[in-house]
Amino acid sequence: MILILSDTHSYYSTINEQIRYAESELGVSVSSVIHLGDFGVYKANLYNFFIKQKEEFIRPVYFIEGNHEDFDALPWLTKKYKDYFIHLKRGTVHTIDGYRFLCLGGSEYMDAMITQRGAEISDNDIDACLSVPAEDVDIVLTHDCPLGIGMPNSPGLEYYGETGFRRSRELVEHFKPKLWLFGHHHKWFQHRDDHTSYYGFAAIWKGFGLLDDNFKVDVVHHDVKIPRNRSLLERFFVKLKVIR
Repeated sequence: MILILSDTHSYYSTINEQIRYAESELGVSVSSVIHLGDFGVYKANLYNFFIKQKEEFIRPVYFIEGNHEDFDALPWLTKKYKDYFIHLKRGTVHTIDGYRFLCLGGSEYMDAMITQRGAEISDNDIDACLSVPAEDVDIVLTHDCPLGIGMPNSPGLEYYGETGFRRSRELVEHFKPKLWLFGHHHKWFQHRDDHTSYYGFAAIWKGFGLLDDNFKVDVVHHDVKIPRNRSLLERFFVKLKVIR
């Protein structure tokens, strides 16, 4: 079974905590983990966890980028740590545990304070996705949600307008996937249209999803504690309600 997570923000140990809870408390056999962005790819944090502390993930972890990663260093950091996790690049399709996932990291632009350079989804990203034949994709993975599905904005961010990223409806119409999974908004969310079930995921410290081999997603609410010794930047994001 695939475990679905989102918005870890460099608290990598919480990934193992949720895996262990699924396996030991729920009796689930986790084959792989898919992370829906804001993994927290930052040089110092990765070095501290994987090299200094000699930690590793207990199951294979695949991730798309969100809007809180070091985008300048993303290519070489994901290459350097490729033995610890796998980056699913934008506009690519990957087969994991029998499912074919179309991957599109990044998010809609908000402002320079909370959307980092390189995060914004570009027309080239959308075009790359649309070049993939619809029949080659089972499930779409994005960090941001598609437009028009009723996903509410976070309190205090309503002035940014409707949630979702530009040209996302083109992807909806082209692929008509059975499932579309996303994070970014730190909320549990479900919506269904004629073709697709949409699932929005809260941040990792609120729980995870379990994807079986028949396109069924079960949401598991399970709180885990995260370290409170946050950096100045993290405290700023908390104040903006970008992270909790």
